[in-house]
Order: sequence, then C-alpha cells, then structure tokens
Amino acid sequence: MAGLELLSDQGYRLDGRKATELRKVQARMGVFAQADGSAYLEQGNTKALAVVYGPHEMRGSRSRTLHDRAVINCQYSMATFSTAERKRRPHGDRKSTEMSLHLKQTFEAAVMTQLYPRSQIDIYVKILQSDGGNYSVCVNAATLAVIDAGIPMRDYVCACTVGFVDETPLADLCFAEESGGVSSLALALLPRGGQIALLQMDARLHQDHLETLIEAAMTACKGVSKVLDEVVRQHLQERSVLSGE
Repeated sequence: MAGLELLSDQGYRLDGRKATELRKVQARMGVFAQADGSAYLEQGNTKALAVVYGPHEMRGSRSRTLHDRAVINCQYSMATFSTAERKRRPHGDRKSTEMSLHLKQTFEAAVMTQLYPRSQIDIYVKILQSDGGNYSVCVNAATLAVIDAGIPMRDYVCACTVGFVDETPLADLCFAEESGGVSSLALALLPRGGQIALLQMDARLHQDHLETLIEAAMTACKGVSKVLDEVVRQHLQERSVLSGE
C-alpha cells in the first residue's frame, strides 16, 4: 500500500474523486416491516443495514433503568462476507464492542432520550460490505433508521472520515486510503448547531493540522446531511402517495 499514490499531481485520488468530494450515497428507509425503523445505506462500496426497535420497556437488568431518560443500546457487527478476509467475527470481539460504544455515545448526543424515561431504544447496525469509513456509514444508516422509527432527534447526526495527504485534507476515505498510512479522524456532527457528537482518531496527527482536518470533516458532514435530508423527504413523499394523502 505504501507505493500507491493517494493524491495525483492533478489533484485526483485513487477512485477519481477530488480531495473534498464525497463518495456517492444511496439509501432506502423502511426496508424491514417487522422493525420500528430500518434503513439500508451505501456510501461508495461500503454498505450497511440499520434496524431500530423501541422505545420499549427495559429488558434484562432493571438496574440499568434511567428514571429521567431512555437507555440507548447499540450493537455493531460485520457480515462474514463483508471483506476479502473470510473470518468469523463474533459479536463480542474488541473491535465490535468498541464500535458499539462509539455508536451509543453518538446517538446519546442526538436522540431526545428525555422524552422516554425508563425506556430502552435498540439500534442494530451490520456492515454488509466494507470499503472504508465503517463507523461513518453506520452512523448515517442508523440516523435514517431512527428517523424511520419516529424517534425525535435534536438534528440529523452525520459522520465522515477524513485524512491528510501531502498537506491536503481528503474527505470520505475509502479502504485503500485508510490502509495507506494516512493520518485520519472520524467525526460525527449535528450540522445545524455545529455540535460534535464524537471525534475519533486512531493515528498520530500534528496539532497544526488538527483544526484543518476538523473543518474538512465538518464540511463533509454537512454535505452528507443534505443527502440524508433528500432521502427522508423522498421517503415521506412516497409514503404519502401510498397512503393516498
């Protein structure tokens, strides 16, 4: 991977995108009738399915009950066939547990949990095909599923992974870029108020570059939010047509 030129002299990336250009996003809401909310989302070649149940009564240990707000339970998993490596990924492995925690923290910042005291909201996300930006794609898919479930949110919560190559920020990294030694961060944003729900970094980055990278990530997240808003409006329009309104 070290030999790959991640950004050409003309300013093009491996997949032909410009530095700040997002991957193509396609999504559908309401893909599972059995769930309270569901969504399927493709961001480039990364594909995710999100399902939401609740709000409902607390299940399991009653000691987890919060008397002033709902508990958000998130579970992240990857399909065995999602990458070129055909290895089993048990639900309890370290990476899945870490990702589930990140998703929980993200949606606790966005969902209006105070409206549902002593309740539980379950968010399940599965990566069906992985090509970089797994956390970001999961957040974007889960946002649509939560909206489909009719659960109030403070704002869309949108996420994007950005990296830094040759003094240039790259938006919405693919797997080749993520594994090419790029300093990167993942950011989840509530775009209207500019509130950062989660910021994750797995590699070292010089502090002089941090502000530039965060600005690039916030701009990319705002671009994602426009796409998600179009998906929601299209879904509502289709539902109103079906219901004869």
